[in-house]
Amino acid sequence: MEYCSPQQVAKAYKTACLAEIEALKPGNVHIFSDGHGMTVYDFIKSAEAVCGVVSMANLSLGQRILYSVEATQKAVACNTNLGIILLCAPLVHAVLAYPTGTLHQRLQQVLVQTTVEDAQYAFDAIALAKPGGLGRVKQHDVHQKANCNLLAAMQASAPHDLIAMQYANGFEAIFKVGIPILAADASVRDAWLTTKLYLTLLSTFPDSHIARKHNLAMADDIQYQAREHLTMFNLLDNPKLYLSQLLTWDNQLKQKQVNPGTCADLTVASLFAYALDRLIQYED
Repeated sequence: MEYCSPQQVAKAYKTACLAEIEALKPGNVHIFSDGHGMTVYDFIKSAEAVCGVVSMANLSLGQRILYSVEATQKAVACNTNLGIILLCAPLVHAVLAYPTGTLHQRLQQVLVQTTVEDAQYAFDAIALAKPGGLGRVKQHDVHQKANCNLLAAMQASAPHDLIAMQYANGFEAIFKVGIPILAADASVRDAWLTTKLYLTLLSTFPDSHIARKHNLAMADDIQYQAREHLTMFNLLDNPKLYLSQLLTWDNQLKQKQVNPGTCADLTVASLFAYALDRLIQYED
């Protein structure tokens, strides 16, 4: 088996980012509605700026993270994609640095071999991006010098951060929830399939971005609402018939400044992982 090329990975990353922004994702930015001080164009510019950086050959995992955040800041000067980068960089590293095994097996190798240097690069990236609701913590504060590898730092944050949890559990949300939904339908670029993916993720997990900016009770309530919308969405043969209800919910969430950003990040990572998985299988 050969390595994936950086060009293939860059294309898959950009495609996943654009597919996510083309889908209606209530509460998040999408082609039907901007929100939270960010525009669709900000996300398009971010994807274009990052795809060639995150997929560069001969970078460490931590470098992929920091350099991608730096490229984003230069392109849009706001945090459009920190969560996406934190999730996608290990997937990139898995296919560029490891030539054998399934995507999940390669990813596991990436996670267990993270270094203190990776953690420091990631800390610097997070501090630069300034994600909403980021406060000070006693253990592994990103404003302090890293004293453990990146996996250990993420494991410490996992109980209250869904992205960190993916590092701790081997990206279960991606491989056990996201990819199976996409694998059930060959049309990965279909926007309604992406909406279904997003609603499923939001139905399955309390969104930690909501919990961080508001509270866990709010995250739990949005999770419950997502389950109700997903049930109705799945009952329809034509999902367009549920467009108005989703747009109404989208408007309600944005009026309350509620952004399920973590589940949107997981949506991109699922699209990206599925594309990489197919690329590896094609090489076989």
